[in-house]
Amino acid sequence: MTSHRGSGFGEPGWARLRRIMAEHVAAGRVPGLVALVERHGETRIDAIGTTELDGSVPVGPDTIFRISSMTKPITAVAVLILVEECRLRLDEPVEVLLPELADRRVLRSPGAPLDDTVPAQRPITVRDALDFRLGMGMLFSEEAFRSPYFAAAQELGITGFGPPRPDLPHPPDEWLRRIATLPLLDQPGRRWAYNIGSFVQSILVERASGQPFAEFLRERIFDPLGMRDTGFVAPTADLHRFTAAYRVGEDGALEPFDPREGSAWSRPPAFPDGSGGLVSTAQDHLAFARMLRDGGAPILSRRSVQLMTSNQLTPQQCEESLGGLDGWGFGVAVGLRGGDLWRTPGRYGWDGGLGTSWYTDPAEDLVGILLTQRVEPPEANPVRRDFWTATYAALD
Repeated sequence: MTSHRGSGFGEPGWARLRRIMAEHVAAGRVPGLVALVERHGETRIDAIGTTELDGSVPVGPDTIFRISSMTKPITAVAVLILVEECRLRLDEPVEVLLPELADRRVLRSPGAPLDDTVPAQRPITVRDALDFRLGMGMLFSEEAFRSPYFAAAQELGITGFGPPRPDLPHPPDEWLRRIATLPLLDQPGRRWAYNIGSFVQSILVERASGQPFAEFLRERIFDPLGMRDTGFVAPTADLHRFTAAYRVGEDGALEPFDPREGSAWSRPPAFPDGSGGLVSTAQDHLAFARMLRDGGAPILSRRSVQLMTSNQLTPQQCEESLGGLDGWGFGVAVGLRGGDLWRTPGRYGWDGGLGTSWYTDPAEDLVGILLTQRVEPPEANPVRRDFWTATYAALD
């Protein structure tokens, strides 16, 4: 299915993009996908394949996917709403609302034994949680995954460390109590570490607003933007529009990860986490992307959007934590330099480990969204890589 209006794409390039996406579906790399690109007022959507392997229900523009870490930018917006209302302050310690995180101890090095610690030099701030420099999180190295810290997090059952999980066993307060028993990996502000900052942001929103996190998102972001199909649950009435999710097996073939019926997302989670818990559609996420692209109205101010989508890390932190590829803002990667067809300075957005990707490129007036159901690190996902290459090659 294809729909489009306006101008901004070369027809041969768009036909090539659609052919490449269809070839991935035909080869069994994904059961189905939705590819959406918008430029200069022109929106094009392709929905290809089925909602399940060997299934008969076609993917459509309104098919619901698990967007996993594309949840993170939405959570950052929720925090910034409260910052603008002066219910949170960027450089205020989080312990004002999260006393569990007061009086932190810090490992002498990320691989040190858990009792080899020094006092924290300063408290964790709201800004630290937003830019992932709060001293807690995932470090992407073999040494980090073999560390006592990572082993202890696994033993405690703390969600947010390791591969995506379809179950969230602990409610927010218990999750926070458990992670507070661990020391910090590094001094607040010193090192970027992935994922955990968004969990902390979720709890900050709840305590600052006095509302459940899911309710706050619905009232303050989803309803104003018309994001009717975005939430932490795929409703029973909409399961015909939901997808099954698959992981990549050792032989490269897809194997079941989370079914369509009986999915972990078919019931409310114990912890509606702001790191990776949402389901959504391409059109819903486009509404969110347009809000940021157009300056934040009616959700945020222009200044908040500029801050969120600007790099917050030092060059050394980018090199050590992100492999030198991109910068990091609040919940989004930020392009700092070129180097290939589609990585350009100023481009911002993020990917999901369950097969999704969204970026906005202000210089090209471009928004791109890819939704699939392939559990794999984004940089290893061939469908994602080819989507972005073909999208930029299709621009007039």
